Amino acid sequence: MVDFRRTMLTAGLAALAAIAAGAAGAQGDNAANFPNRPIHLIVGFAAGGGNDLFARLVGQKLSENIGQPVIVENKPGAGGRIAVEYVKGQPADGYTLMVAASGQMAVAAAIYPKLSYHPTRDFLPLTMIASFPLILAGPANDAINSVKELVAYGKANPDKSNYATSSPAFTITTELFKLKTGMPAVAVPYKSSNEMMLSVAGGNTLFSIADGPPTVPLMQGGKIRALAVTGSERSSELPNVPSMAEAGYPEVNIGLWSGLFVAAGTPPPIADKLGTQLRRALADAGVREKLKTMAVNPGGGSGEEFRNKIDADIRVFADVVKAANLKFEE
Repeated sequence: MVDFRRTMLTAGLAALAAIAAGAAGAQGDNAANFPNRPIHLIVGFAAGGGNDLFARLVGQKLSENIGQPVIVENKPGAGGRIAVEYVKGQPADGYTLMVAASGQMAVAAAIYPKLSYHPTRDFLPLTMIASFPLILAGPANDAINSVKELVAYGKANPDKSNYATSSPAFTITTELFKLKTGMPAVAVPYKSSNEMMLSVAGGNTLFSIADGPPTVPLMQGGKIRALAVTGSERSSELPNVPSMAEAGYPEVNIGLWSGLFVAAGTPPPIADKLGTQLRRALADAGVREKLKTMAVNPGGGSGEEFRNKIDADIRVFADVVKAANLKFEE
């Protein structure tokens, strides 16, 4: 009886091993033939925006490298979350990719308790496309020429200390700035980062922390003054503007990013092939130069590096939200 049971157990294990080997072989065959039809690249924002430009730039090069069309589809709404939910519901076969920003992924995961997805559990991060610091800007006058002077003014004039914001990412970064400096400031909401900076230029708000595209032109036109960029390094586009670390606040180091994802459950050989081809596209000199003209730092690192960055960002954002007692509506 014992020998019979041992024989049956051995046979069962052998059968399971054969099934597993067959599945692995099938995945390998699928990866070898992948892709053999068009790939859809989903963007959660309207055409013409930064993430859309990233998608079209990288998608074109990816298409050239793999010999298949890469079709960019825009599915805007709910701060990009509609697109993320859409991709989550698609087959995990590698034929649906997603360009997603830190706001849709790390910020959303930190501020929405009932979020219907998790950026590193429901998706495989493949590689970062680009990252960029945020810019702290104040009025173009002689009273405030540095971060220290801004903080001192805000503390001395709390009734005049307010800031413009248009997204949770900007709000969280500014609240972190307040926590580290002790500066009081009340948030004033706007619909876009362009409106935010125009409010500073017009004297309706004291300062703002935002992205580069709406900030740099106003700074160059003498309408506002860039006081610092977040993080430890100066921006190559703004070599005369100190970093927050240089200004004395190294912990104000939040930057934003955009990256490429595929649904969790995608066979590893296919995900690996996609990651390799995407990094190849991002290593192209022409692609990198075009990214730099958008005032961003080109990416192209490993999926594991990207995953670690996302998980770290979620913790940072969640800690600031808790410390500042922030509430956001979905």
